[in-house]
Amino acid sequence: MAPLRHAELVQTSLQLYRYLLRCCKQLPEESIRQHYRHAIRQSFRVHADEDDPERIQQIIRRAIEDADWVMNK
Repeated sequence: MAPLRHAELVQTSLQLYRYLLRCCKQLPEESIRQHYRHAIRQSFRVHADEDDPERIQQIIRRAIEDADWVMNK
């Protein structure tokens, strides 16, 4: 089960970014939320120049799986 509803609708990097930030809002402590928001921003900066559509979809799937793991932890 995904951390938020409609994870299957995430198709673009901007949608993924918004989705992950909404997931952060559900985390219990502010320090944890800050940590993951920072990690999300850093990850998007690292992958900003990615232009292969297949690789982008792979990154999106992995990010949603990782968010699911964090939310269920």
